[in-house]
Amino acid sequence: MFRLFVALSLPAVLRSQLAALHAGIPGARWVPPENYHLTLRFIGEIEGWQAEEVDLALAGIRSRGFDLTLRGIGLYEKAGRIQAMWVGVERSDALSHLQSKIETALQRSGMPPERKRFAPHVTIARTDRAAPEKLAAFVQAHNLFRAPPVPIEAFTLFSSRLGKEASVYEAEVEYELA
Repeated sequence: MFRLFVALSLPAVLRSQLAALHAGIPGARWVPPENYHLTLRFIGEIEGWQAEEVDLALAGIRSRGFDLTLRGIGLYEKAGRIQAMWVGVERSDALSHLQSKIETALQRSGMPPERKRFAPHVTIARTDRAAPEKLAAFVQAHNLFRAPPVPIEAFTLFSSRLGKEASVYEAEVEYELA
């Protein structure tokens, strides 16, 4: 069985800018910079033969490269508890178009449709053990965060293994954009 997802890898310059935000929230578990990514589609656990079908479907996608701009910080809440802190993504028709093509290709390969609406973001911390008032103050202090645009020239199929401290992500296949 493989646990897979499709994502954009972030260039080193963006990873270092996001890592510079790590501070000042007791109880927050910061995502290691090497794990930063922008998920385009979570696939989940699948068999080896399905992974081959996924690879074939993704390899057939033709789309152009584009610039990606990260901006703003927010929090995800679930059942009244703040679960994660994220950095947002500036609206991009090219990003939405790529994500739509990936979704269509995966459905054609036999994957069930994604139920969640695409909300592009980069998770930077798990926050279920942090004080809500500290999180709110952090977001307020950093809500004007904006990184310069970076070129995106590929998307990646990742595998994921759950670890003690953090998940371990491995790039399996990179797909070039035109």
